[in-house]
Amino acid sequence: MTNGFVNDLKLVYVLIDGVSDGISNLNTSPLESATTNNLDLLVQNGIMSEVMPVKKNFAPESDIAVFNMLGYNFTNHNNYPGRGVIEAIGSRIDFADGDVALRGNFATIDKNNNIIDRRAGRNINKKEAIQIANEIEDKITFSIPGVSLAILPTINHRICLRIRHEGRLSGNISNTDPAYGKINGMGITNETNIRKIKKCYALDDEINSTTTAKLINEFTAKSSSIMSISEVNTLRKLQNKKPMNCILTRDAGDRYPNLIPIEQKYGLKFSCVVDMPVEIGIAKVLKMNVNNDSESTEYEKKAKIVLEKLKTNNVVYVHLKGPDEFGHDGDFHGKTKSIEEIDEKFFGVLVENVDVNKIAILVSADHSTPCRNKSHSSDPVPLLLSANWVKSDSTKRFTELQAKDYGSLKLLNGADVLKTAINLLNCK
Repeated sequence: MTNGFVNDLKLVYVLIDGVSDGISNLNTSPLESATTNNLDLLVQNGIMSEVMPVKKNFAPESDIAVFNMLGYNFTNHNNYPGRGVIEAIGSRIDFADGDVALRGNFATIDKNNNIIDRRAGRNINKKEAIQIANEIEDKITFSIPGVSLAILPTINHRICLRIRHEGRLSGNISNTDPAYGKINGMGITNETNIRKIKKCYALDDEINSTTTAKLINEFTAKSSSIMSISEVNTLRKLQNKKPMNCILTRDAGDRYPNLIPIEQKYGLKFSCVVDMPVEIGIAKVLKMNVNNDSESTEYEKKAKIVLEKLKTNNVVYVHLKGPDEFGHDGDFHGKTKSIEEIDEKFFGVLVENVDVNKIAILVSADHSTPCRNKSHSSDPVPLLLSANWVKSDSTKRFTELQAKDYGSLKLLNGADVLKTAINLLNCK
């Protein structure tokens, strides 16, 4: 026994990105509509609950939601380093304390700076992303001397931006992306229809904050000018694609985080299967062994990696992409099909190969992404704990309403999920 926990515990912990649609004003949801035979089997051998990933009335970004769902709660402290830093770590971009790192989106704007598409059509290939990023790095100049810039395209429309200056910069600045705000450094979805790029401003009176805000505003204007005449966008227009003529920035941070490693926190050996830079960054910060040698929708391959990693680890954490993007696009049918694919190809492999007398499966979401919103919401998400030695409740399917109406566990906060599950499993 280590730190009160048994060393032979085996748990697969799965977060399905944005899978929930909440229950507000809904007669149905993609989870209700999807055929999920394998998840249904797990539910019928387990117990359910609702979870507030971060806290009530808080529509989180993925990074802070995942940290909380792994047991790390920043809501009462002003010490969250910011998603930009987490993405920088996950992207392996050169970052040091005193730099400022931000998450960015290639986007499409019109001549009046109205945002036409926050993701420039979701059809950006790596070659054109790298080409336009290099153009900006080569051509941009700032009014403040001693500034250097790094832009790293990651996946599709996503980028990581790092700005360095001879003096220390500050992450205590606002977002230019109107879809997101900040509370104590934590990213929160703005439930608003503002479609215009916002000016960056300092959130305090410190000179390094005002300097950083000035640099971001210069970057926004000058990078847009460079992109507007790029050959990349000339070709995209000929191909009837939306131009990449703006970069929306958010979630600035200026320091490397220092958190208790997850194995030390729980006294258990952890591994993870993750894809996106932010998820890889979270895993690295928590000192989890990272496995990311599969594409985001290679669900069968991911399940097989999980089975292999269970041989040498107590807990294998998995983050599955898919439903979230369809939620952002308002595509109910696409989200339903994505859930069915995950059920068949990922959970199907687990159900067929896991010994339910020895291995438990914990399933939830990092946040809700309702199709009606096309953005994250503050709705609770369903939680399932499935194991032969946990007394089942009357839930039958992995849906929002089943968790709310029939789940036997009380409403949980995300930061309590893993601790609660481990305690229940250790009552075997």
